[in-house]
Amino acid sequence: MARKATSSSNTRKKRERPDRRPRKLVCYFCTEKIDYIDYKDSAMLRRFLSDRAKIRARRVTGTCGRHQRELAIAIKNGRELAMLPYTGLQGEK
Repeated sequence: MARKATSSSNTRKKRERPDRRPRKLVCYFCTEKIDYIDYKDSAMLRRFLSDRAKIRARRVTGTCGRHQRELAIAIKNGRELAMLPYTGLQGEK
């Protein structure tokens, strides 16, 4: 028996999964109308650090470009003054 020719993968209709929609990210600083990111507010800055104390990306946090640049500078200033860690957050959950 001869096999039927299958259609290429480009012509197949992809199934859309409604549960996989990306969520709308908005800038925390724009919505809260924060005009200055304070490097002394370590509790707020820790929200933008990973568990390894790396600065989270814009696509993860949803911050706009302007505030992401200011955020990175504030985190670096906080690290210099030992308010934030350079490496992983020990003992925190």
